[in-house]
Amino acid sequence: MKIILTAFLLVLTLTTSLGQDITNKTDKTDQVKHLVFKGVPINGTLNDYVAKMKKSGFKLTGTENGFAILEGDFAGYKGCFIGVGTLKQKDLVSKIVVKFPDQDTWSTLSSNYFYLKELLTEKYGEPSEIVEKFDSSYEPRDDNSRMHQVAMDRCKYYTTYEFEEGSIQLSIEHDSVLSYYVTLTYFDKINTKILRDKAKGDL
Repeated sequence: MKIILTAFLLVLTLTTSLGQDITNKTDKTDQVKHLVFKGVPINGTLNDYVAKMKKSGFKLTGTENGFAILEGDFAGYKGCFIGVGTLKQKDLVSKIVVKFPDQDTWSTLSSNYFYLKELLTEKYGEPSEIVEKFDSSYEPRDDNSRMHQVAMDRCKYYTTYEFEEGSIQLSIEHDSVLSYYVTLTYFDKINTKILRDKAKGDL
C-alpha cells in the first residue's frame, strides 16, 4: 500500500498537461464557475475538500506534501484512488486525479481507456485533443509488446476535453513495470491560474 501511495503521489505531482461522475456546474457560493468533481466544485482548502469527498463515500488513505489520497468506487469501477492536489505554498485545491484499478494486459488496459473515453465523449462531445500512438521504431502488434512499450514510456495515449471551467484529461499511465492503469485528471482553470500567478510572483 505504501508503494502504491508513493507512486500515486508522484503521478499527482508530475501531471501538468492538462465518466459518469463528471460534471461542470457553477459554484453558487462565490458566483465563480469552477470545474466540479462528484458534485463538488474544485475549490477551497484541502481539509475542506477532503471532508466533502468523505461525505461522498470515499475513505481517506493518506496525506503528504499538499496532496490527499482517498479510495472508493468511481464511474462503475471499484477500488479507485482519488488524488486531491494543491500547492504547499497556497492551500487551494486545483487538481483531482483518479487512478483506476491496475491492469496486467494491454487488452484490459486499453479497454478501460476506450470505455471511459466513450462515456466522456457521450457526455461532453468531441474532445479538443486526442493522441493515441506508440513512439517506437516498430508498431507493436501483440499484447506483450504493447505493454512493454507502456513500461518504456513509449505509449502516448491521452484525450483532453476543454471547458470554460477547466479541462479533463484521460490517459494511460504506469509506475515502472509494477503497475499499469488509466487516470482521469481534472484541472480547475481559475485555481490553477491563481497558483501559477502566485508561483510567478515568487520568481
